[in-house]
Amino acid sequence: MSGRGAPSDDVTRDGHGLRVAIVATRWHRQVTEGLLAGAHRALEAAGVEDSAVVRVPGAFELAVTAKALAQQRYDAVVALAVVIRGGTPHFDYVCRAATDGLTRVALDTGVPVGFGVLTCDTEEQALDRCGLPDSSEDKGWEAVMAAVDTALLLRKLRRGEGHEEAGAR
Repeated sequence: MSGRGAPSDDVTRDGHGLRVAIVATRWHRQVTEGLLAGAHRALEAAGVEDSAVVRVPGAFELAVTAKALAQQRYDAVVALAVVIRGGTPHFDYVCRAATDGLTRVALDTGVPVGFGVLTCDTEEQALDRCGLPDSSEDKGWEAVMAAVDTALLLRKLRRGEGHEEAGAR
């Protein structure tokens, strides 16, 4: 199970004042809607009141849209999608483009990007990770919490605080 070794989620977050954008694909509607529902639950739990959702055709379009959102003064962007392996190399190209593109967005803009892109061999694996009532994992929740945590940490670091959390000695 890919969730093994995950950190406990007992961190108290105060995301009031953060602006978070979510970019989600339209492919595999049931899975994507599950990811989006988990993301909304996480935003509420973290106290984030200013959020937006933008839909894109597919995973290939995530990076360019995430970059545009990051440049609109959002404190974090969360990318939600699922890519399910088929019988051609297309899966590998799309997964690589999404991963590399979203990484580049975060590094180029300095805005954290929560990575909620499921790359699965089967639809069953995707359904098990998308946060539906019968799912064993909630990757939409996890992607938002990672983005919020990082945005809060970056805010502290920019003020000259938070070195303990960043691992400085």
